[in-house]
Amino acid sequence: MAWMAYISNWFEQDDWYEGLQRANMSQVRQVGLLAAGCQPWNKDVCAANGDRFAYCATLAIYIYQLDHRYNEFKLHAIMSEHKKTITAISWCPHNPDLFASGSTDNLVIIWNVAEQKVIAKLDSIKGVPASLSWCWNADDAVAFVSHRGPLFIWTISGPDTGVTVHKEAHSFLSDICMFRWHTQKKGKVVFGHIDGSLSIFQPGNKSQKHVLRPESLEGTDEEDPVTALEWDPLSTDYLLMANLHYGIRLVDSESLYCITTFNFPSAAASVQCLSWVPSAPGMFITGDSQVGVLRIWNVSKTTPIDNFKLKKTGFHCLHVLSSPPRKKFSIQSPTKNHYTSSTSEAVPPPALTQNQAFSLPPGHAVCCFLDGGVGLYDMGARKWDFLRDLGHVETIFDCKFKPDDPNLLATASFDGTIKVWDINTLTAVYTSPGNEGVIYSLSWAPGDLNCIAGATSRNGAFIWDVKKGKMVQRFNEHGKNGIFCIAWSHKDSKRIATCSGDGFCIIRTIDGKVLHKYKHPAAVFGCDWSQNNKDMIATGCEDKNVRVYYVATSSDQPLKVFSGHTAKVFHVRWSPLREGILCSGSDDGSVRIWDYTQDACINILSGHTAPVRGLMWNTEIPYLLISGSWDYTIKVWDTREGICLDTVYDHGADVYGLTCHPSRPFTMASCSRDSTVRLWSLTPLITPLQINILADRAWEEIIGNTDYAVEKGSPPLLCGKVSRDIKQEIEKLTGNPRVKKLRWFSECLSSEAQELTTVKMSKFGGGIGAPTKEERLKEAAEIHLRLGQIQRYCELMVELGEWDKALSIAPGVSVKYWKKLMQRRADQLIQEDKDDVIPYCIAIGDVKKLVNFFTSRGQLKEALLVAQAACEGNMQTLHVSTPNLSSYSDDIYKEDVNELLHKVSKELAEWYFQDGRAVLAACCHLAVDNIELAMAYLIRGNELELAVCVGTVLGESAAPATHYALELLAKKCMMIPTCFPSAGYRNLAADLLLMTPDNELQLVKLCAYYQGCTEEINDLHEKCKLPTVEECLHLAETARADGNLFETIKYYLLSQEPEKALPIGIAFIKEYISSSDWTLDTIYPVLDLLSYIRTENLVLHTCTEARNELLILYGYVGALLAIRRQYHSIVPALYEYTSQLLKRREVSVPLKIEHLSEELDAWRACTQSTNRSTEDSPYTPPSDSQRLAYATLLKRIKEEPLKGITGPDYVTGSNLPSHSDIHISCLTGLKIQGPVFVLEDGKSAISLNDALMWAKVNPFSPLGTGVRLNPF
Repeated sequence: MAWMAYISNWFEQDDWYEGLQRANMSQVRQVGLLAAGCQPWNKDVCAANGDRFAYCATLAIYIYQLDHRYNEFKLHAIMSEHKKTITAISWCPHNPDLFASGSTDNLVIIWNVAEQKVIAKLDSIKGVPASLSWCWNADDAVAFVSHRGPLFIWTISGPDTGVTVHKEAHSFLSDICMFRWHTQKKGKVVFGHIDGSLSIFQPGNKSQKHVLRPESLEGTDEEDPVTALEWDPLSTDYLLMANLHYGIRLVDSESLYCITTFNFPSAAASVQCLSWVPSAPGMFITGDSQVGVLRIWNVSKTTPIDNFKLKKTGFHCLHVLSSPPRKKFSIQSPTKNHYTSSTSEAVPPPALTQNQAFSLPPGHAVCCFLDGGVGLYDMGARKWDFLRDLGHVETIFDCKFKPDDPNLLATASFDGTIKVWDINTLTAVYTSPGNEGVIYSLSWAPGDLNCIAGATSRNGAFIWDVKKGKMVQRFNEHGKNGIFCIAWSHKDSKRIATCSGDGFCIIRTIDGKVLHKYKHPAAVFGCDWSQNNKDMIATGCEDKNVRVYYVATSSDQPLKVFSGHTAKVFHVRWSPLREGILCSGSDDGSVRIWDYTQDACINILSGHTAPVRGLMWNTEIPYLLISGSWDYTIKVWDTREGICLDTVYDHGADVYGLTCHPSRPFTMASCSRDSTVRLWSLTPLITPLQINILADRAWEEIIGNTDYAVEKGSPPLLCGKVSRDIKQEIEKLTGNPRVKKLRWFSECLSSEAQELTTVKMSKFGGGIGAPTKEERLKEAAEIHLRLGQIQRYCELMVELGEWDKALSIAPGVSVKYWKKLMQRRADQLIQEDKDDVIPYCIAIGDVKKLVNFFTSRGQLKEALLVAQAACEGNMQTLHVSTPNLSSYSDDIYKEDVNELLHKVSKELAEWYFQDGRAVLAACCHLAVDNIELAMAYLIRGNELELAVCVGTVLGESAAPATHYALELLAKKCMMIPTCFPSAGYRNLAADLLLMTPDNELQLVKLCAYYQGCTEEINDLHEKCKLPTVEECLHLAETARADGNLFETIKYYLLSQEPEKALPIGIAFIKEYISSSDWTLDTIYPVLDLLSYIRTENLVLHTCTEARNELLILYGYVGALLAIRRQYHSIVPALYEYTSQLLKRREVSVPLKIEHLSEELDAWRACTQSTNRSTEDSPYTPPSDSQRLAYATLLKRIKEEPLKGITGPDYVTGSNLPSHSDIHISCLTGLKIQGPVFVLEDGKSAISLNDALMWAKVNPFSPLGTGVRLNPF
């Protein structure tokens, strides 16, 4: 395995403990991502190949990949190597992992998508690569061309590496719009020009330059650019071309003759893009440029066969996927002829209108629109499989949460719009009208005014009424100068401040009356109203100074001027919790903290390597400050010490805006030049606080005053409004407020939407409303409509054609016959994958059929809705039965439907879980009262604090899982640097363990591991009701004399000489596994106890042999535990780790490397069907000896006692792509997707998911050092 070579040096040296760094994990977690839209400026900006498609924003390329399990496309990677506008992308026709991109800084890059890395770069080119494409005639050559040529061909590998110039394709008379290689004729290429003509080159033929110009342009110098150009896949010479005004023609590239000119229904329509449909010969689709109309054509007909209006805005580009997404699982195998039913009666084909006689091609079109929207349209089913309706396509300069509705986030962009997003569904809900040029800054009106103030680069400032969708006020006092910042006073809603390049900061009322014009010696970039004094405002200026003004006086002079920065000051921010404290960020790369009352700079935060832009104080922890910079990072600072607590590298470009969630103070959003908005959780920074809340500690340890909290070294305390409000509410309650306290605090600290927290904390009533999300609510509403008005719906159907006529007469025969006919119609529609089947199934009450239909299409939320409706009795079933049997069938039906509901909610939960949303997955289980699985999903998603809260609320039924979560949390406390061994937190782990029953053994482990002086250790022993250190040594000797092995080990570990326990325990385990019939459960308790020996004792030179044996035994037992828990991704790594240690360390243990590799092969062979990585890999059945070895293994391992926690861990954000800071996992050799865990050497990394699973089955680091992992 790759990783072993990588860390093998660890296994050879024995003096690695010195200078060991603590293993660490990012403190800030990415929990959401708003992807950018598709740029509208260049032509070839979307591409597709196999089960992936890609599109470009201005600076980044977004790659989506089909998740076969759920039959849906997910964001797989963001490539952001380009620093200037991307001009084109092209997928390699021979290798689905490679694609090429070009940008305006004369750069061409070749990417490997699977490995998410650049494999070749060409930056010495002349001219901008305006258009580029892989060459079809060569395996690894990319051609690119600037506006007038020539055509360059870059061979990436092989003997002829380098760039050559095409012999004929140069010196064009008109700029090139695009070019296309022929897929069959080697070397044949066509160019489309701005003047409407084509140029065609073919080896061995005379080159044809500037031919086939639209007739209407002959003899004029007017332009009618070629907007689309595609070779006919079924012919060597035919070519489909479109001009913006002249329309579409099919032309013959040999005879230069126009074969067909296609006609549009209206003269106003013009074509922006077209694409052949590979699955339907002779068919192609086009997208209109003014309105989003998709037209379907066949070459045999000059008018479109069908038109769909998909969006209000026009198309920008189109691409048809060659392989449509595969079905998740088919319900029945489709018969050869769609129209022959399985029953003996013949069924006529469905009636079609004249146009529909050309059946719609099955296929998926990637559609990009001029407003940045991107979607995947299923043409056969006529529905969106995926649609991002709007998206910024350029730098996002600012983002702000709405003060009174924290689910709404507004963003301001270089693309001239402000968009408002719902952060729960991550979709845009409003966009500002028109284009305002560049928008640098925005500010929400206070309270519920529902307006946003915006500041632009050339058009002054404005107020946009979001609900009315119009501009209600404009301010032009700065003329055409850029306004860099706008701030609406939240203490006095009538005042708005702006600052501009003209050197003025202007304060005016919302109706435009100017109150103050503060003149500065240079451009003013930032201003901020004090949150503690409504008349104070601070500014940041190009002259490197920060100024404070007092608005209540008539003076235009500043009260204070702070100097110290060595370059221009950009933003300034007042602390919300500490009066008179403000910070400023500068182009000198530093952030300075100023104290207005002392006239002084009280701290300088250095660490950014480029200008600082975003600044944000946390609204609960007074010393916590976040900054964003042009160095692409976000840093979290403790301003007391001036130290950086964490650096986040996920953005792919300059970070501009940062905003804090008003009611969840540890959720923040950031925006960047990479056109994305990202949501973050800061909760890991305050773990001790969360644990204080769980352990039901006194208020003083949770909520404090600002003065105490900002003292150096004091523990984190909540000092903000949100926590004070919670405390007030709780103090009003009578009885035991613990449940409410847990619930409200988990809402405040969680990064999940509030409604969900409410849902998961109070037992659900009224079935499942919670897990559905808005994006599918429209479809659900349709079902509701159909649920409620079946009769009317059926009657409407009756009017529509032959089938329905038959059905309307059928009841005249008998209800039984009618029902049979309905079922046959439903079956036929399901085979055709048509939505029309829904009302049929509802009418005959066939819930199962409908649920299966939705599930097979991956529409799990709809399936859930139907099952839920049936469970609640909202769907009538038709019993054609005798009266005395009806009650019996009712009960059976209820049972069936209930089972169905559980099955579907389980599917949906798994879908959420795989999507990195463990909390929503738990909601699905809670909704159908499956408490065990709900708890298991929270634990597997590492939402331990939440699991304890939920478990406490649910009580007895969740107890086993709650206790397991408490144990894991205690482990976290034992090893968190901030918690241990400081006296204040020493008892936290003990408090958590004391909340569990039968806790003696867990408390022993805690005391055994605790590293402090004897006095501190004895204090802890006393708290845990254990004998003193000295007594333990005596008890160990006594137990040893009595032959009580477990007690001996236990007391030695608790004494001053814990290393004495090692040889005793290890000898017992070695003896046991030498026999043939040993089981995991006999040796694991001893081994687990031994692993809690203090690290400082374990790494002693005298313990080398015992340590190596302990690591090897735990490596092997860890592999067995991983098999038991189905942690498939780390099983091979654990076996490999054990083998490497066996090979490199001097030990005598009854394990052989050959035996380990046989066992691993047997496991692989016998489980390959369940965890095959690709669906196409060949399946070889296991041999008899492998079957036998695997059976022995299973006998040894036995079942996992805690139900539901088997299966891989998957934390929030696991599938969110990171832009930069690529880490390769030392366990798998692959790039890590999602959160990263850095091991104790400070270099090696593994994914957080793998680290969690590893630590649950083997507490020691994969580097073989004997250091414990703490990823919890």
